[in-house]
Amino acid sequence: MKSHCLIAAAMAFCAGPALAQSGLTGPWPNEKQTDYIIKGFHFASGETIPELRIHYTTLGTPKRNAAGEIINGVILLHGTSGSSRNWLLPTLANELFKPGQPLDLGEYYVILADAIGVGGSSKPSDGLKAKFPHYRYNDIVEAEHKLVTEELGIKHLRLVMGSSMGGMQTWMWGEKYPDLMDGLVPLASQPIQISGRNWINRRIRIEAIKHDPDFNNGMYDKQPTHWIWTAPSGPMGTEADYQIQQTAPTFEAAEAYYKKLVEEASKADANNSLYGIESVMDYNPGPDLHKIKAKLLAINSADDEANPAALHVMEPAIAKIPGAKYVLLPQSEKTHGHYTHMHAEIWKPYFVEFLKTLPPMK
Repeated sequence: MKSHCLIAAAMAFCAGPALAQSGLTGPWPNEKQTDYIIKGFHFASGETIPELRIHYTTLGTPKRNAAGEIINGVILLHGTSGSSRNWLLPTLANELFKPGQPLDLGEYYVILADAIGVGGSSKPSDGLKAKFPHYRYNDIVEAEHKLVTEELGIKHLRLVMGSSMGGMQTWMWGEKYPDLMDGLVPLASQPIQISGRNWINRRIRIEAIKHDPDFNNGMYDKQPTHWIWTAPSGPMGTEADYQIQQTAPTFEAAEAYYKKLVEEASKADANNSLYGIESVMDYNPGPDLHKIKAKLLAINSADDEANPAALHVMEPAIAKIPGAKYVLLPQSEKTHGHYTHMHAEIWKPYFVEFLKTLPPMK
């Protein structure tokens, strides 16, 4: 059932609060949660909002150099589902943050920010519904960059690491702010324009929400309920076939599994789900890969159908970045397709070796 829980947690339409309230580790050293308010935030669409709230958590303690500048800052970017609290799931936090682990909180100051539209950050369900600005990945990256540089006053990050959506945005951080970080680690992502099966799968879910007879152009008072019956198509294209079969090895188990996925989808807000899926529409880091200066380690899994290795886009992309490395994890009974990024024990050895290649903190 561990596989089942991870599938439900990682779905783009899954209810974030349920994940945020269960199965998490902690408290961690110096764990703090707070909100950063950005006044008059301008979105790339031309829309504005008087106050944009970015909810974030910090772990560990900042270390400063002789000039008083923080030198051990790490920002971890989460996927489409859940929130930044995903990083506190045992399969990640226990493998990364404990003493002696690669992001030992005695050594690093870790920042976990909720992207626009999810968790404790500003989102359509706060009250604006479909009048909420139509944000995109560039807006998310800009807002979190402001959090790091303006709210926390960090001039240079040790590391930017993200998984799934966060992995995609990690490529963007490296291009937009090439001198800001020592290292970049995008997990479960590819640096190409959103297209192919990845986009078509998202478009199916977008249209299911928009065509729900109760959607009312996003200005509903009661949650639409028709779209949730097609929502399980999401994890069917992202979890590994092997793991799905382990969770649903019989007809009866598959029926129960489907019903559980529908139940999870019913807990989500339709506008929040729609906006989150659509936010990927401006993603296209390919043309600017040459701008990346930081050391980079990209890790994907061979059974990740959301980022198929068969497309052979990673090798030429990595070749455009001096010193970059690409690791393709072989499929095994432990991998979970796209969701392998939620199991740090599988990819941690490569991450540990990568950290050794970074320059001294100063």
